[in-house]
Amino acid sequence: MAPIPITIVTGFLGSGKTTLILNLIPQLPHTYKIALLKNEFGDVAIDSQLAASAAISGVQELLNGCICCNLVGQLGDALNTLRRDVLPDRIIIETSGSAFPATLAMEVNRLGRETGNYTLDGVVVVIDVENWKGYEDTSYTAKMQQKYTDLIVFNKWELVDERRYEDCLDRVGDLELQIANVKSDKGRVDQSLLLGLDSALAKDGDSIHGGYSKDKPQHEHAEDHETEVEVLSVNLVSEGDTPKSVNLDSLETFLLSAPKDEVYRIKAVVSASHPLASSNGDVDESAGPSAGIAKYVLNWAFGRWTFTHLNTNLPASINVASSPPSDTAQLPKHETILRMTVVLARGGATKWKSRIEKGGMIEQEGEGGFLMVDRVV
Repeated sequence: MAPIPITIVTGFLGSGKTTLILNLIPQLPHTYKIALLKNEFGDVAIDSQLAASAAISGVQELLNGCICCNLVGQLGDALNTLRRDVLPDRIIIETSGSAFPATLAMEVNRLGRETGNYTLDGVVVVIDVENWKGYEDTSYTAKMQQKYTDLIVFNKWELVDERRYEDCLDRVGDLELQIANVKSDKGRVDQSLLLGLDSALAKDGDSIHGGYSKDKPQHEHAEDHETEVEVLSVNLVSEGDTPKSVNLDSLETFLLSAPKDEVYRIKAVVSASHPLASSNGDVDESAGPSAGIAKYVLNWAFGRWTFTHLNTNLPASINVASSPPSDTAQLPKHETILRMTVVLARGGATKWKSRIEKGGMIEQEGEGGFLMVDRVV
């Protein structure tokens, strides 16, 4: 069974963490199960009552302490309860306290290594632009903490003038680290940026590209301000009767070359002759040594990635990697061997579209293959 991805959402009290999570739920497939682990201060968990009413499949609470510190030892039991009782597709940990919970991230990684049940997908920090005063500590320790932050979400920026927002950007820059950041849209950030791709989302075609489409209007607030990210859709199509594989050496070069302050997420379903090692060196051998060409889920998030086998015993209508883009209708017999979304910082789409199209990054193993790169946002 594939490990459950864990997304950590942190930030100070009142920054808008719960709103961010609740705005995420409607963007997901109806069958997708999210479990929530909340760390409250005090003994009345009001936010959990709210979350439980918003199509979240299960909630666990750790009260009267900081999950990053004195409650970290209880994390394994809480996660195991959610895994056993809810069978979630993803667990979200929402915590107050330390804005950069390195201890929590390291504990999730430890539990993942020891049990094989979990994998850390990303750490998101929510900042209240209206009230945030900046980092009190810009020391080496603070920088080490921030290394475990993948994405900073600036919230409530609509309530202040542009100068106030620029001050917040300057304070983030005080730590002199390259960290992705994005403005929320009244507490909403697109799921393609917040979440990586997992086996459950890979069954839903829209989830590969985050619901983005050149012909599909964005959500109701999109026209209120300029989008904070740009998105590329990449498809690689092979021709002929014999199953083909993506060139994994070239793909790994692409993953290693992507700077995390320019490229936020890369998500794909890939046909491959063998598994690519994840960034931590782990190799998913669950497809078996005689599998031949198999399908894998690639999830690159802010400089690290996982490559996991995708069970293709699914109805053809939802096996997204077998559904070619419409542009290939004129080709002879063909198969889509890679379907990828690249989520970029604003202003990066033209540069990365050109780099990918020049070749050497996304290509078929051996000769041939038809590559299409489109900007969808």
